[in-house]
Amino acid sequence: MTTTLARLARLAWHTAEPLHAVLYYAPETAAATARFDLPVGWMTYFGCRAAPMGSVSAATATAVFYNLAPAMVARSVPALWRHATPEQFLDARLTAVDAALRRLLGSHCVTPETARAAELAVAAAAAADGAGRPLGAANAALPSPAEPHLALWQALTTLREYRGDGHVAALTAAEIDPCAAHVLSAATGGAPESSSKRYHKWTDTQWNTARDSLVARGWLTGAGTITASGARARERLEQETDRLARFPYLALGERGCAELIALVHPLSDLVMAAGAVPVPNPVGFCWPPA
Repeated sequence: MTTTLARLARLAWHTAEPLHAVLYYAPETAAATARFDLPVGWMTYFGCRAAPMGSVSAATATAVFYNLAPAMVARSVPALWRHATPEQFLDARLTAVDAALRRLLGSHCVTPETARAAELAVAAAAAADGAGRPLGAANAALPSPAEPHLALWQALTTLREYRGDGHVAALTAAEIDPCAAHVLSAATGGAPESSSKRYHKWTDTQWNTARDSLVARGWLTGAGTITASGARARERLEQETDRLARFPYLALGERGCAELIALVHPLSDLVMAAGAVPVPNPVGFCWPPA
């Protein structure tokens, strides 16, 4: 059961990611935060994503958002809190998601299937142990909205951030630093180097240093291509992430988890068919999910 749930946890993440990611790409998010008059575009992202944790410092945000370059984080945090409070960002992000999902899903927002998906996702999110999971715990502590499509989004976001916290734990345990994680991912078919560097704001020097560290470990060749040892290391990392992500799904069991995936898939299909979330993307999820 452990192995099956770990595999289902990965599929659940891939299947639900479009619904979660709507927040970061939808024009409704820019509209909902326009009143804050944010001087840096990335402040919207950091404000919406960090708000459940409160007005965190740059150091805390850098630690939690492991994959983003420290200089990139420092350009937005903590300055963004002078423009809006965490509570205002939380209100804005829910307003944005409500408008975006109503546009993208239409009548599917209020179907029995969506209500059932929300019921399952909320149950899984409620079962997540927040110890050592700062983003997952912060999102789990938020009240669940009454509307099914918003309750579903909030619960899926909690599960997504819970998985991300576990991924960071797996990376640190394997002594893979943030930039090296991107280099390794790019070498094994993840987001390509060009988009990953641009999106996450790593400099050429940082990227080359990280690549050299992976060459020294025998995970990359001198030309930057993956070795057999590196491929095994990456797969171990993903399997450990899956293992750590499985715990909330114990509350659903294999059947409930499979049902959740089946219910969410057509909703994510609508999001992707509308082009609301780009693929390929810097996060690395694919569509349809493998």
